[in-house]
Amino acid sequence: MSVQNTPDTTTKEQPLVSHLIELRDRVLRMVLVVLAVFLVLFPFANDLYSAIAGPMRAALPEGSTMISTKPIDPFLIPFKLSLQLAIFIAVPFILYQFWAFVAPGLYRHEKKLVMPLLVSSTLLFYLGMAFAYFVVFPLVFTFLAGTAPDGVEVATDMGSYLDFVMTLFFAFGVAFEVPIATIILVWMGITTPEKLRHKRPFVIVGAFVVGMFLTPPDVISQTLLALPMWVLFELGLIFSKGFVNRPKEYTDNLPDEAVAASAAPDGEEYHGKQQDDVVGRDIDPAGDYVDPDRFVPLTDEEMEAELDAIETDEQEEAESEIDSGESKLRQVQEYRESGEVEKARELLYELLEEGNADQRLVARNILAQIDSDH
Repeated sequence: MSVQNTPDTTTKEQPLVSHLIELRDRVLRMVLVVLAVFLVLFPFANDLYSAIAGPMRAALPEGSTMISTKPIDPFLIPFKLSLQLAIFIAVPFILYQFWAFVAPGLYRHEKKLVMPLLVSSTLLFYLGMAFAYFVVFPLVFTFLAGTAPDGVEVATDMGSYLDFVMTLFFAFGVAFEVPIATIILVWMGITTPEKLRHKRPFVIVGAFVVGMFLTPPDVISQTLLALPMWVLFELGLIFSKGFVNRPKEYTDNLPDEAVAASAAPDGEEYHGKQQDDVVGRDIDPAGDYVDPDRFVPLTDEEMEAELDAIETDEQEEAESEIDSGESKLRQVQEYRESGEVEKARELLYELLEEGNADQRLVARNILAQIDSDH
């Protein structure tokens, strides 16, 4: 018995496998970088913990110290702190690896926008952590230490303190991402700056609610988290005006009245040249006049023809991309045979960015061979 018309499962599964291999490689790079930073920080683990505990020790009454309630905590807690700080320090590299993984699926204008957003979001996250350490911690710990009843000695456990401050670091780091979240929402067309401005009261209340859940049960830390979120939301509104998603090719094809109407603020109705609706009747009282801008639905035959044309264009574009990638691979082989390794590398990097999944896999294998040879 012969088997005929067997589907080529290898061809269908190869793109997914190549994506998984690339994701695995990038995750391994993230782990290696985090481990490398951890190995650098671990010899200074005790000094790092002393620096993190500085605001709390400064707020304790004279003669009070921090304590350890478990025998392993003096070693385990600084170890844990070094690992967490290594992850925080490696955040730019981790975000870059995620961006590099999804970059081949982005348009050119999206690639130009993603990198500034990644850089600014990383800086804002670090700024939130710095704000928590230099502003929030002294105020909160002074307040909490001063509320202890008479006869109660304040002696904070070092493990509980680390969990507490890391929670605050993460909370303020995420809270300072509000401008980035606002810009992304506007850029994706989910909302507009005008709509967000109208919802400002709800945002302010939501900031205090978030502060209530993410901070200790005291008014100071809740307010110190909510107020920066509000200010950053206002900054996000200002900068998001430049990211309003209104394609130029769309407005270019509209009449002036439609462009003006689409630009009108939310909730306001555009009252333009209302007499334009009767121009046809004025020119042609018999009703034979047909407005060229009036929408006319396509027939079934015309719709099928349009879909066939679109499918043909997509196939031609895909074939041209494949042909271009194969020609580059042939050129890479010629460069390698002639000893021009750097030119071969440049073409391989272009394939990693512009080629399909199979071509990227081949390009990575050739780069690995070049690296091993040299």
